[in-house]
Amino acid sequence: MLVLLPPSETKRTGGRSRPLNLDTLAFPQLKPEREAVAAALVALSADAEAAARVLKLSDRQRGELAHNTALRTGPTLPAVDRYTGVLFDALRASTMDAAARRWLAGHVLIHSAPFGPVGALDAIPAYRLAAGTALPGLPPLRRHWAEPVATALAAASASFVLDLRSEAYVALGPVPSTVASTYLRVVTDGPDGAARALNHFNKHAKGALVRRLATERPRIQSLGALRRWADAAGLTLRDGMPGELDLVV
Repeated sequence: MLVLLPPSETKRTGGRSRPLNLDTLAFPQLKPEREAVAAALVALSADAEAAARVLKLSDRQRGELAHNTALRTGPTLPAVDRYTGVLFDALRASTMDAAARRWLAGHVLIHSAPFGPVGALDAIPAYRLAAGTALPGLPPLRRHWAEPVATALAAASASFVLDLRSEAYVALGPVPSTVASTYLRVVTDGPDGAARALNHFNKHAKGALVRRLATERPRIQSLGALRRWADAAGLTLRDGMPGELDLVV
């Protein structure tokens, strides 16, 4: 099974004094697209006024441009440790033992805006770039990434893909119809019995789900196997829209 996670706008700073190496990231065939985004982002961020406008930064956020200008030379952290926020706080990857982190390395991709999908333990720098951005000299990221990422996901030959990304990041690389996959939504049942999508608890539930998968490490190679494991684990998964599952919390 391959699990796709969204990134987070908030990130830890610092890391090891080992700069970004695009050759070490998952899906090395995406290097040309990564090079193009990195070059455009570094060039844009050298002009604070233009960068603030394109990246939609407030005055308080302009300090984050330093991460972009140092994208190729700054310190790196494993991607799963770089991101913070509700999902990654629930995942708590830094507290996992070595076996659980190895599971993350082998089964989890985090879909970043500048680098596309990266492995959970791939070393990346801090940056500021959102999925909906159009960088000067490049098409909007959706057009830049969608086809190459979809092709890379198809080439990965995963038996089953569990897509936990936000819709903005799904647009940066849809899972091809030739790959067995399901998109997961987190819902709760309202007083009228209708399912309601969640925001904060959506992210928390996804992080907690991946943590449980990493610690228990079930063998899941199909949607049916995922549902059987969830039933045994006391989790409620039910059919949602076509191609989707609802995780009921």
